[in-house]
Amino acid sequence: MSEFSDVNTQKLLADMKTVVTDAEEILQKTKDSAGDEIAEVRERLGESLRDARVRLAEAQAALVDHTKGVACTCDRCVREKPWQAAGIAACIGLLLGIAIGRR
Repeated sequence: MSEFSDVNTQKLLADMKTVVTDAEEILQKTKDSAGDEIAEVRERLGESLRDARVRLAEAQAALVDHTKGVACTCDRCVREKPWQAAGIAACIGLLLGIAIGRR
């Protein structure tokens, strides 16, 4: 998974958590509303929110595991070839410095 994809996944997870939290707040604020249809809709929404919370937790755990794996791989590569890693980092820093300096 690319860095761009990881950032999008993290943003999606954060957005989904916000939606679930907002929906739970709506459920709490409408609990005094009467009517069979409203009660039925609230119950279905509650079940959907519980399922969404479980899926979000699973997705977050998978993302954390993947990120840890990538970090371990990167660490292993740097430890195996420290001079190459330092050279690459220096080149990237130089290119960024030149790009920023031109502004």
